[in-house]
Amino acid sequence: MARPASVDEVVAEIQRVRAAGGTLRPVGSGHSFTALVPTDGVLLSLDRMTSVLEVDRARRRARVQAGIPLHELNDALAAHGLALENLGDIDRQTVAGAIATGTHGTGATFGNLASMVEALTLVTGTGEVIRCSTAHEPDVWRAARVSLGALGVVCEVELRCVEAFTLQGTDAPAPLPTTVARLDELAAGADHFEFFCFPHVETALTRTNRRVDVPAAPPPAWRAWVDDILLTNRVFEAACLAGRARPGLIPALNRGLTKAAGSSERVDRSDRIFASPRLVRFVEMEYALPRAALPDVLERSRAWIERSGFPVNFPMEVRVGAGDDAFLSPAHDRDTAYLAVHVYRGMSWEPYFRAVEHICDEHEGRPHWGKRHFQTAERLAPRFPAWERFAEVRERCDPSRIFANAHLDRVLGA
Repeated sequence: MARPASVDEVVAEIQRVRAAGGTLRPVGSGHSFTALVPTDGVLLSLDRMTSVLEVDRARRRARVQAGIPLHELNDALAAHGLALENLGDIDRQTVAGAIATGTHGTGATFGNLASMVEALTLVTGTGEVIRCSTAHEPDVWRAARVSLGALGVVCEVELRCVEAFTLQGTDAPAPLPTTVARLDELAAGADHFEFFCFPHVETALTRTNRRVDVPAAPPPAWRAWVDDILLTNRVFEAACLAGRARPGLIPALNRGLTKAAGSSERVDRSDRIFASPRLVRFVEMEYALPRAALPDVLERSRAWIERSGFPVNFPMEVRVGAGDDAFLSPAHDRDTAYLAVHVYRGMSWEPYFRAVEHICDEHEGRPHWGKRHFQTAERLAPRFPAWERFAEVRERCDPSRIFANAHLDRVLGA
């Protein structure tokens, strides 16, 4: 285990590993479901590289060490009157891990977190330090923003920020068929729109976030605990435990949870609306799809659950996002709909995930790099127009495959 505290120490560790003919994998918060990190070599953690190095208020830029967790970054930016324009619904990841896997939120005109990266500092497998951006080493920049840790260790990141803003978050049930049919309209009519739907229930639990020009009005601590911890997590987990013990109860439990969800509204600082506590453990797969393919994939996936009788007591999640130009981004060069499927911990998941993946394959679906999937480099290469350009950058940055492991050999090729 290596825990460097500076770029120079990262360089020294990589040179040591290279001289010994070993391998090294960078590790973040451990949030990913895939085997991106496991290695018989060295695990390199950036947990001593978590500082905000510079904030340029006028240019709305922040340069940070890449090991900083998102929730700490959000607090630091807020202190300067800044924020990230979009976030996912979990904020425990490190900046390096979030951009490396293509972590994203929702919003038809908003890209993933990697699309907010203006520049970054990468230490390659040869020990070279590359500071890249659109103006300098642009191909390395496009490859390194969503890199799976295959090019080197990202040590510093310069992020594009926006003025701090308040969000009004509204949760409300709606008929599922209508929500799916109106997805483009609903996504265009709000800054951020997504929905959840349980199997066996024809109701969508919609979440709409809009920017509002009013002060944040967070709920009192007791109310937040009731909503976020007791209802959203503890009651939900009790239902999951019951469904795991008696799968025949799952349809009724899913209907009950949907009815209990109800409607709610909250007005708060943007990052506090985007992210929520997630205490119930699960396994997840997510696919990035052409926006027009979402209705077919969702309908057929739900039909497979009904037809097979496979026990699924977690909701599906649908989000949207803008295209970007990172070579291995799941949203590369196309506006995207994301479909995420989950299974409660301790329950069988592989048959379900394989069935959904097969449907996504028919629409050139691209997997979320941090979540379960069964793809190989041979199957993935045709789905990414810039696959060969990424491979060229990888060959330059890691010719000895210091950063390889079994998982990367499978999904990127040896």
